[in-house]
Amino acid sequence: MADQIPMTDNKILYVRLPCNPIFPIGVVYLSDHVHKLFPNIEQRIFDLGTVPPLDYASALDRCIDEFQPTLLVFSWRDIQIYAPVGGRGGNPLQNAFEFYYAKNPLIKLRGALGGLRIFIAYYVELWRNTGLIKRGLKRAQTYHPQARTIVGGGAVSVFYEQLGKSLPKDTIISVGEGETLLTKFLSGQEFRDERCYVVGEAKPRERLIHEQPTPLEKTACNYDYIETIWPEFNYYLQEQDFYIGVQTKRGCPHNCCYCVYTVVEGKQVRINPSDEVVAEIRQLYNRGIRNFWFTDAQFIPARKFIDDAVELLQKIVASGMTDIHWAAYIRADNLTPELCELMVKTGMNYFEIGITSGSQELVRKMRMGYNLRTVLQNCQDLKAAGFNDIVSVNYSFNVIDERPETIRQTIAYHRELERIFGADKVEPAIFFIGLQPHTHLEEYAFQQGILQPGYNPMSLMPWTAKKLLWNPEPLGSFFGEVCLQAWRQNPNDFGREVMKILEERLGCADLETALSAPIEKQEKQLAGVL
Repeated sequence: MADQIPMTDNKILYVRLPCNPIFPIGVVYLSDHVHKLFPNIEQRIFDLGTVPPLDYASALDRCIDEFQPTLLVFSWRDIQIYAPVGGRGGNPLQNAFEFYYAKNPLIKLRGALGGLRIFIAYYVELWRNTGLIKRGLKRAQTYHPQARTIVGGGAVSVFYEQLGKSLPKDTIISVGEGETLLTKFLSGQEFRDERCYVVGEAKPRERLIHEQPTPLEKTACNYDYIETIWPEFNYYLQEQDFYIGVQTKRGCPHNCCYCVYTVVEGKQVRINPSDEVVAEIRQLYNRGIRNFWFTDAQFIPARKFIDDAVELLQKIVASGMTDIHWAAYIRADNLTPELCELMVKTGMNYFEIGITSGSQELVRKMRMGYNLRTVLQNCQDLKAAGFNDIVSVNYSFNVIDERPETIRQTIAYHRELERIFGADKVEPAIFFIGLQPHTHLEEYAFQQGILQPGYNPMSLMPWTAKKLLWNPEPLGSFFGEVCLQAWRQNPNDFGREVMKILEERLGCADLETALSAPIEKQEKQLAGVL
């Protein structure tokens, strides 16, 4: 392994690998943290999300030649294999469903060709990103032979075991947040006790991702400093409708069967001081930003954190920033009338709730941990407080024990949400779970013999992809037909069309049956294997 470069001699280049133009809050927070602890270390942020694809390699070369870093920190955000909409040159879900479920051979062929394009684009992207990492390190080592690389980000945190096989020796692979890892590395301390491993030294520890992150109290990001090290910063300030990320907490305490957030961020919720959050918003506000996205796994993850949310929103009101808007993922079971009023008063104009199913029975089986009746009551409180904007409701059909009756219950629940907010305000987002490693759903797939331990979760081969795009029989083909019909009839409003077709085919249950879930012995056994 290369010798450690003295801390004062380090020059850190943060490279955000290509992805959709989403504000790169991870590298911004990392560089801000390092500057506060080591103000003499030179840093620069280079965002490939703002660079045309044909220029990735040459732009990276120029940046390294100019800055001559001793440490490259790569942020790899996305490996979205089974995105529900959009994606690498097409709609992966539509292509997959056309290939697997279409009866018309021409439609099946179209799905196959579309899937092939995505298949090629996916593997080219993996090759390209690993190539950029290798290229960047090699070029940096022409100036500093001891230069090192740290690779982290959302994609790496989920697929850290697989990605380690294709990255250069001595690369430090970081899982989850990287502040304390980077602090130890720069200080010359032993860092391997953090959630990381070094390529070529040893395999990652068993259940590495399940280790709890080191607690860290975050202060307001210093955007005056960030502006000096990030030439592309103004790119994200140009569009008035662009949402800039602000983090108010880390961690998620829940056990939703398909979600990897709770292991990536850890189950311990760590609240950022509200004064620091408001100070960070103020800095962006003074630069003309009016739209903010609270990037927490959940803005109000549990009832015991309601007071923290109230305190933050009260301080936003007191700040005088009355013309802002914000959005977030929200567990609507944790709202109170006071919180609803503050949300409206502070400008919340969009939120997403991932209820997954409108059947209380399935909500319990998926370990979602909330009461659908409470969600409805709280939505009524939010409407009464004056909320008249968009609600995106995420439904993931056919996850565990779906059947016609639970589909009818979901339809009934969705119609009640439309009654509360208005049908034009409730946008159903139809997902089919992309099975992620390290989740309870993966364990369930092992138990059921659907997957075998040692499978490659990054594989896009058809025989693997059909298992990872979770839509099992006996209802898999039915949902395939419904979705194909919705794309034919109304592709621009796919979610509403799916709900309409399901109701036409199956009907709508009584709402009370959706809200009631008698506990049966069989359900306990099923929940037990999750």
